[in-house]
Amino acid sequence: MNTKEDRWLYTISPKQSLIHLNFKEIWQYRDLLFLFVKRDVITLYKQTILGPLWYFIQPLFTSVIFTLIFNNLAAIPTGEGIPAFLFNLAGITSWNYFSACLTGTSNTFTANQSIFGKVYFPRVITPLSVVFSNLLKFGIQLLVFICFYIYFIFFTDKASSAMPQMAILYLPVLIAFMGLFGLGFGMTISSMTTKYRDLSFLVGFGVQLLMYGSAVMYPLSYFKEKVPEYAWLIEYNPMTTIIEIFRYMTLGIGEFSLYKFIYAGSISIIFFLIGLIIFNKTEKSFIDTV
Repeated sequence: MNTKEDRWLYTISPKQSLIHLNFKEIWQYRDLLFLFVKRDVITLYKQTILGPLWYFIQPLFTSVIFTLIFNNLAAIPTGEGIPAFLFNLAGITSWNYFSACLTGTSNTFTANQSIFGKVYFPRVITPLSVVFSNLLKFGIQLLVFICFYIYFIFFTDKASSAMPQMAILYLPVLIAFMGLFGLGFGMTISSMTTKYRDLSFLVGFGVQLLMYGSAVMYPLSYFKEKVPEYAWLIEYNPMTTIIEIFRYMTLGIGEFSLYKFIYAGSISIIFFLIGLIIFNKTEKSFIDTV
């Protein structure tokens, strides 16, 4: 007869269902999740001269370049009473969180194969830590956007039409959509790169192309006016919807549609579920192929 000392505290067995996200187990490993988040934040700029200042420099320099090229040279309008710099900074701030989640989770298996092969913990904690660590980066960049917003509103006359809308109350939900979309997309790519390493080289290039197709540096209405026959490609890109809604919430540009909000959320959740299914399926045998 077995005694209590002979029984295992935990029994590790393959997941029975593809859509499996054990929140209880993730909560039990919350300290590990915190350590991964701390690792991602500290080690990223540990041996750099400017350190966390890159959180500020990247969106600011990108906004300046976009303003010079797309608004000054190409004369793309951003709307009357809306500074081009503020318009671009809003687009880049919302885009950066999605792209950071996507690129950060797209190499989960290959980057952590040495850890995965030695010790057990819920594998999904690794991509989740990327989403949470980038949330801190997004918070800093959002604060930068707010500072420039205050400057243009109170110290210049260039932002006469900029005004936050009541829909800004849904901003936490919109941020969750960005994270889920990037997480699902990244887990899918990470699972596929265990067999097809070429995908890891295409991620950076693909993200850049996706940025140009997500209305980051131009309003959707302008693209509809100039290239109406291809406007649907941009319009039905969920990141375009998310960026347009973010601009509406913060600057009052464009329109807020509950249908588009639900559409962006639905696509984000679907991509997350697809990514989770593929991730869980790959987790069972990835160590033999990585």
